[in-house]
Amino acid sequence: MSLAPPPQTTPSVSDKPELKPGHLLRQVVERLGGLRVVSPACCLILLTCACFGPAITYDFVNWDDPWYVVENDLIKSWSLQNLSHIGTEIAIRNYAPLTLYSYLIDHTLWGLWPGGYHLTNILLHAFNAALVYTLLLRFVPNRTVAFIAAALFAVHPVHVESVVWISSRKGLLSATFILASLLCWLRSERTTKQELWGTGFLVLALLSKIIAVMVPPIVLLYDLLIVRKTKSESIVRQFVPGLIAAWLLIINMSAQNSELGGVRGHLDLSRLEIFQVDLVILWQYVGMLVWPQNLSVLYDPPTTGIGGQVLLAASGWLLVVTIAWKLRKRLPQLGWALSIMLLFLLPVLNLFPITTLMNDRYLYLPSIPFLALLATAGAQAVGWFWQRFQRTTETQVKWDSSQLSDSSRVRWAFLMVGLMLVVLFTGKTAAYMPVWRNGMALWTYTEQQVPQLAVVQIQMANTLHAAGETNAARKHLQYALEHCSPDELDRQRIEQKLADWQTN
Repeated sequence: MSLAPPPQTTPSVSDKPELKPGHLLRQVVERLGGLRVVSPACCLILLTCACFGPAITYDFVNWDDPWYVVENDLIKSWSLQNLSHIGTEIAIRNYAPLTLYSYLIDHTLWGLWPGGYHLTNILLHAFNAALVYTLLLRFVPNRTVAFIAAALFAVHPVHVESVVWISSRKGLLSATFILASLLCWLRSERTTKQELWGTGFLVLALLSKIIAVMVPPIVLLYDLLIVRKTKSESIVRQFVPGLIAAWLLIINMSAQNSELGGVRGHLDLSRLEIFQVDLVILWQYVGMLVWPQNLSVLYDPPTTGIGGQVLLAASGWLLVVTIAWKLRKRLPQLGWALSIMLLFLLPVLNLFPITTLMNDRYLYLPSIPFLALLATAGAQAVGWFWQRFQRTTETQVKWDSSQLSDSSRVRWAFLMVGLMLVVLFTGKTAAYMPVWRNGMALWTYTEQQVPQLAVVQIQMANTLHAAGETNAARKHLQYALEHCSPDELDRQRIEQKLADWQTN
């Protein structure tokens, strides 16, 4: 079972190119590695569009969508002033000009029809799934494992927030350029041209979302752990990309000065306390990726009285690190994949304070190495069970010589198991997606999940007030004052709304 892509064929110099329809398409396919790569990638795109397609009928939600799209005058005109402001100044608490330019294109095409914005998000995610498959082909045992891992990424319920929430565009767009950059960088032998392309895609990713600052460390670890390059050579090659990433990180950090939205109860915790909470949350993320349930736009993980959970979580992570260290020479990909997952989560672990402790969208990129490891482990497990089954039945069953080889049987068995999991996750995604169809559905569901959060009651009140149900909206604000222990900022917002809605 060969793991290498099929050899490319080059026509003789003396052969005259055939001017037939489809000739150019065949050349493109060959450059991409042949139909054995392109066909699964196209299947992933179709799978993603089929899974998330119903979101085209969904509306905007009153959770950042007004800021980014509905009430954002910057995306409603191609005036030089707007283009300059988007490209040179901080807007919507971020410096992400490419994201805003994408909304500008959407507005030009669709106006304020939300289906067009949803369509762009779905297509971006579909393309990302194809890129994930192409990238994983270099690191997992075979194409079947790569396809199952990419398919799980494509339909995973934890990605509903990233795909269906229009305001999460920056994560999708940045991921596209991050994956393109990694496709250029993650090679045992790189040309200067490939490194330049990789750096160019990195810049585009950074201009979409600052999470791309983790690309240089990922490539650095790849060179050190996988390719076994020297430290000096590895660091020198990442000096310019690292410098660009650091520059844009400084620009974005200056923009994170707003505390509206989200939750803030953890902002007074010390770095040590945050680290302890993070140990527990990281295991919760693992659980969400393995078996997603009770997903929500906001969570309220406990920050006190969790000493036992912290001890158990720390012991678990110590075991994982020990295993990765023991296998560092025989299986360096394990430690590298775990490092990628942690690096992509590092900016959202509140070591630098942000107003949420955990969110589904934070798992968009970290899910890639995790699902690759999960699919690889699943393939190994299926192979092990198949060998045991064969040993117990070899004296009872005589296989026909026309049947598939043992290795092919194992791959087909794993494919069937993997596809069943893909179907299961697709069903869970389809069941969860309608939560995001409009603001009323979103906050009604979220209130059922975390009614104790003041921000949830405030958003539910805003939704009801916009629907003309002012009395019901006031009841939610009163509930927040009496039962949700709002902090000073939320208390001021609630009291101001109560006063405004009383006079109206």
